[in-house]
Amino acid sequence: MKRRDFITLLGAAVVAALPLAGHAQQPMVPRVGYVWSGVRGTDVYYQTGFRQGLADLGYVVGRNLLLEERYADGKPERVPALIAELLTLDVDVLVTPGTPTSQAAQRATSTVPIVCMSGDPVRAGLVASLARPGGNITGLSQLSGDYGVKWLELLKEAAPKAHRIAVLWNPDNPTTANQVELMQKAAPGLGLELTVLSVRLAEIENSFASLAESGLDGLVVTDDPSLIPLVPQLIALTAERRLPAIYPFRDSAQRGGLMSYSANLFKLWQRAAAYVDRILKGARPAELPVQQTTDVTLNINLKTAKALGLDIPITLLARADEVIE
Repeated sequence: MKRRDFITLLGAAVVAALPLAGHAQQPMVPRVGYVWSGVRGTDVYYQTGFRQGLADLGYVVGRNLLLEERYADGKPERVPALIAELLTLDVDVLVTPGTPTSQAAQRATSTVPIVCMSGDPVRAGLVASLARPGGNITGLSQLSGDYGVKWLELLKEAAPKAHRIAVLWNPDNPTTANQVELMQKAAPGLGLELTVLSVRLAEIENSFASLAESGLDGLVVTDDPSLIPLVPQLIALTAERRLPAIYPFRDSAQRGGLMSYSANLFKLWQRAAAYVDRILKGARPAELPVQQTTDVTLNINLKTAKALGLDIPITLLARADEVIE
């Protein structure tokens, strides 16, 4: 072979190899797994707050970040299988809203980082402490275990004649179990009698039947994620039965519920995105303190109050972050 022909052939081989070399050097796109116990579309704060937080940090889903989302469609028994499915995809981070889902993830892996959204992650055994989580889990705490008594106090202030109050809860959620325990201790001092109703799948029909019965004066909805899809039905039922109700989800009052008192979940989910970002860049969950909510909002729907025949005290309206007229 002539020297000129050899050089030409060698040059062509190098050029042909360049795209392959360039391809091999491309960074892997991180993969984030997410499991919601409810139906797709009911996780409003995740879809808005978390995605906005990712966008603020420069992530474009489908381009430089892959989101693997799984939904249990209101069947919590499906959650472990969905988590197992995500783990087979080698996700870099698991994002788990709600204490029961976070506990299922904790049982499934001790190595994949988990960013949880929990009412009380210490009580639930998810982390050793807020300051030093330890293990592979960190995230955000709504501190909603502290809200239970406040829900009763606010409902009593809005409806002073109320006496027998129903409380909807998930007995499998340690956070709501703590809320109910605190409410039961505080109820006598507020002149209230509590009727506790379960939202377990096998018991939900009986709970709704009890709500539809006469004799109740109000309703407290605790903040288990499994209750979010039930909110429209609860708002309609309480309007029909003329029951004042307080909800733990901010948009409930905007949708026709009497009151809501909760953490700003949109902002919490934005902050969750920042933790995912830090983990993807090398931070260890054990060294990321669990962040606590600092933004709690009270919302009151005056139109609903009038329909229920309630005259909301001016002092209560003055404390509201939003009054819907």
